[in-house]
Amino acid sequence: MTQSSPLPHDAPAAAKGRGVVAGLVFLFEKIMPDPFVLSIGLTLLVVLMAAGFAPKGDVPTILTSWFTGAFGILAFALQMILILATGFAIADAAPVQRALRALAARVETPAKAALIVFPTVAAAAWLNWGLGLVVGALLAREIARRTRVDFAWLVAGSYSAWSICNSGLSSSIALSQASHGNALNFVEKLSGRVVPLSTTIFAPFVFIPTVAVVVVMMVIFIRIHPTGDGIVTFAEGPAAASQPHGKTSEGGSFAAWAERSMTGTLLLLALGLSYIGLLLSRGDFELDINMTILLFFLIGLALQRTPIAYAESIRRAAHQTGSMLLQYPMYGGIMGIMRGTGLAAAISKGFVAVATPATLPLWSFLSSLIITLLIPSAGGHWAVDGPFVVPAALALHASVPHSIMGVAMAENVSNMLQPFWAVPVVAIAGIRIQRVMGYTAITFAVSLVLYSLSLWLIP
Repeated sequence: MTQSSPLPHDAPAAAKGRGVVAGLVFLFEKIMPDPFVLSIGLTLLVVLMAAGFAPKGDVPTILTSWFTGAFGILAFALQMILILATGFAIADAAPVQRALRALAARVETPAKAALIVFPTVAAAAWLNWGLGLVVGALLAREIARRTRVDFAWLVAGSYSAWSICNSGLSSSIALSQASHGNALNFVEKLSGRVVPLSTTIFAPFVFIPTVAVVVVMMVIFIRIHPTGDGIVTFAEGPAAASQPHGKTSEGGSFAAWAERSMTGTLLLLALGLSYIGLLLSRGDFELDINMTILLFFLIGLALQRTPIAYAESIRRAAHQTGSMLLQYPMYGGIMGIMRGTGLAAAISKGFVAVATPATLPLWSFLSSLIITLLIPSAGGHWAVDGPFVVPAALALHASVPHSIMGVAMAENVSNMLQPFWAVPVVAIAGIRIQRVMGYTAITFAVSLVLYSLSLWLIP
């Protein structure tokens, strides 16, 4: 794109900023291997750390912990794949596609793309992290089909907007501490009380930096969009990827009627909605991972209308989520070693040991920042970090909400350098992860500062 008018006074600064980002993108493309290869390297690193520093770093414990973790994560891995597949089926439905196209049709420039993507994805992620992942990836694809924008920049922007999810309604750490009888509610186990959401995700020290990250990164992304030949536009994948993979039965047969009839859909909707109604009547309703999957499943069924339409949509989703099958067992093995050998506990205790009542939230944030790079699951991470952070907060009379949310907010930050959650996003979007991580490194730096300041300065 050429520019005939004189450059504005801040153009050199903007050009310099784009140059820094271009350098980061180039660096990540050169040094960051495929996420599966990276997970192998991280496994080796954790094995060496466990052997050298963990309380139980003997070879049998390392091997047993690795195997237990790799296969113990399979249920969680299937849950993640189902969240993305059922979310994809919602976004793939005709009414949602029309809404996405209408939203994307308003985008004419990269600036407008950022102005739409950031608040939309952030709102979806704040409501539910799984919804935010799917909405971000599919909205980026829809915008990139119609507007000349750098696709890696756009996907990175949507992923950056998603980063605030651990400060929202689906934050597993905040929800567990607010839920009576939850197995991971370490505050209740030690003090007999729960931590209400009004003191965590709705507290000023959480929602102010959450909003600030979205706004600041939106402004930064507008300024760092590449120009000229540096733009890499969206390219559709193989036609087969977007075409039905199955074959419907021949018309006139019972099979064809069953596939195209809404009877099966209505039966499943009745079962699912009746169960949700039962939970609500008992006061047992909780929006956990399984309930999120059920809700996505029911909404997708209703939108797709017939069983065969829904099945075809899930087949298309499977094409996008296949790469996750290798990623999760590898990181499960890493998590297993970190827990089983006591390495994660040693890291956490080391930070807590030097804390004071005023500094404990920051130390919990920093310890979480490191552990998250190796255990990129908030629930799994809290199971390791929580038993040390909560007792320290109670013993030191430090702020319990600040200390536990320091762990959660560090998850937001570390996710911008940890490809665990980026893998499904780039799989759905259809782009190499290296270019995306070059941009999200900027989000990592900015959100690190904003969340640290909020824990330190905002009561």
